[in-house]
Amino acid sequence: MPDQRLNDLHLRPFAGDSDFAAMAEVANAVFAADAMGWVRTPEHMRREYAAFTDFDPARDIVMAEVGSRLVGYVRTAHWTDETGLLAQGQTGFVHPQFRRRGVGTALLRWIEARQREVARARHAAASVHHVFVTEGELGRAAMLQRAGYATVRQFLRMQRPTLDDIPEIPMPEGFELRSVQPEHLRLIFDAHMEALRGHWGMAPARPGDFERWTKAPTFQPQLWQVAWHVESGQVAGQVKPFINAEQNATQNRRRGETEFISVGQPWRRRGLARALITRSSRAHWWRNARPA
Repeated sequence: MPDQRLNDLHLRPFAGDSDFAAMAEVANAVFAADAMGWVRTPEHMRREYAAFTDFDPARDIVMAEVGSRLVGYVRTAHWTDETGLLAQGQTGFVHPQFRRRGVGTALLRWIEARQREVARARHAAASVHHVFVTEGELGRAAMLQRAGYATVRQFLRMQRPTLDDIPEIPMPEGFELRSVQPEHLRLIFDAHMEALRGHWGMAPARPGDFERWTKAPTFQPQLWQVAWHVESGQVAGQVKPFINAEQNATQNRRRGETEFISVGQPWRRRGLARALITRSSRAHWWRNARPA
C-alpha cells in the first residue's frame, strides 16, 4: 500500500469475546512479518485476558479499524517498582498491510493519553511509558524513536541447538537438589522474589500473586531445579523451566524454555546457577522437548 494516511481509520472500544479472532489474525500477521516466533489463537487470548489483574477492558484497550476490518490494537498495563516508580507498558500491533498509514501513531497517542490518565488517578510522583520491542520490529522501533522513546535496556534470547551434549556440572558443596513438594511452593516463591530485589524494574509481590503464579501455564514444578542450602535449610537457587505446548503445537516444534533463574544473594558466584541450568536442560531432555 502507498505511504499515505487513512481517511477512514477510526478507534473503538474493545468488544470482548467477539474481537479475539480478529485480534489473533492481526497479531499473527505481525509475528510472521517481524520474525517474532509466536502464534496466537483466539482461545489463548481468551485465557490470557481472563487472567489479567488491575485491568479495565473498557478503558485499557482500544481497537483500530478501517471500515469494518480490524487493522490494529493496543492495550496498557502498569506496575509500581520497588522505588515507587509507576511503569506503564504497552502491547500493540498493526497489521503489516496497513503500516506507514498513521495507524501506529494513532494508537500510540491513545495509549499515552490513557497512561497519563492512570498516572493522575494514582497520584504517581513519577511515571514512565515503557515499551518492549523485539529486533524484528524495525518499523515500530523507528516510530517510537520519533516519538521521543529511547533504548534503556537490552535483552538477549539465546537458544541451545541440541541437548545431546549437556555437560556434567557438579552441585557446589553445601547445596542439594530436592524434588518440589506442595509445602515448598511458598518458600520457592518468596526466595525468588527476594533474590530479584534491586533488579531493574522489579515490582514487589502483590496480594494474590502467589496464587496466580500457581495457576499460570508456566507453572510446571515437575521440571524445576531447586537447590537448598543444607546448613540453613533455605532455598538458595532455582531454575523453573517450562514447555509451552500450545506454541510448540501451533508451530510444529519441540522446544523447552529455561527461565525464571535466580540465586539468593548469600550464595552467588559459586557456580550454583550454572549447575541448575544444566540440570534444567536435562529435564527438557527427559520430557523429550528438543529445541527446534
